[in-house]
Amino acid sequence: MNKSKYLVHAASIAAVYAVLTIAFAPLSYGQVQVRFAEALTILPFFTPAAIPGLFVGCIAANFFSPGGILDVVFGSAATLIAAYLSYKMPSRWLVPLPPVIVNGIIIGYLLHYLYQLPLLITIGWVALGELISCYFIGYPLILILERYRDKIFK
Repeated sequence: MNKSKYLVHAASIAAVYAVLTIAFAPLSYGQVQVRFAEALTILPFFTPAAIPGLFVGCIAANFFSPGGILDVVFGSAATLIAAYLSYKMPSRWLVPLPPVIVNGIIIGYLLHYLYQLPLLITIGWVALGELISCYFIGYPLILILERYRDKIFK
């Protein structure tokens, strides 16, 4: 993939992530959250351009978070780590798993710190929301995109 196409893919992914998160803001932030945009964390399976795209999109979306700058920094870092780990997964079944684990732990701890919520319960709620986004929406997206991989990602 040439540099221009890489940048277009990354920017497009960033824009879609930010728009989805902000459009569904009541569900995107808080202890119990289902960020539909997190379904896009499967995209590193198809293109490494998704890694910076998801990171930048999350930064933009988190500027609207009630968690403030801490969410911008730590929430976006969690997405970056999860996207990179998803890229490294050897199987499509495992691709959605890193966001569930990484966000569950990092965002769960962040929400615990910000709002004095019970740590383990908060980790569980965040991981459950990620599971819904990444496996119930993201995994079917993998199956659909696999059919068009050569047309979209080359």
